[in-house]
Amino acid sequence: MGLGAKQRKLGRDTGERIALFRQLVSALILHDRIETTEAKAKETKKIADGLISLALRGDLHARRQAGRLLTDTRALKRLFAEIAPRYKAGRGGYTRVIKTRQRRGDSAPMALVELVSP
Repeated sequence: MGLGAKQRKLGRDTGERIALFRQLVSALILHDRIETTEAKAKETKKIADGLISLALRGDLHARRQAGRLLTDTRALKRLFAEIAPRYKAGRGGYTRVIKTRQRRGDSAPMALVELVSP
């Protein structure tokens, strides 16, 4: 499940970008909602939806694939134990992006990424 071929670069090299999304997706899984810029939110949504689909399989291989991206063990455990069972009847659309405001310092468009309640 890693980062797909078509993605935003966000002005970062590959290692920085992967680290950024590891942190954002882990925070989303642990807290159910995060606020970030719109571009980061859209990419985070793609990755999180893919991880939840992976967690719905629930087998050892899926857990190991998710563990490649989620290095935070608390987030990995919560993904498989709490979040995946919530969406067992679902077929995608596990997260949503809500545009919120312009950031004060640089007027960057901000957005919320949150897990949708089933």
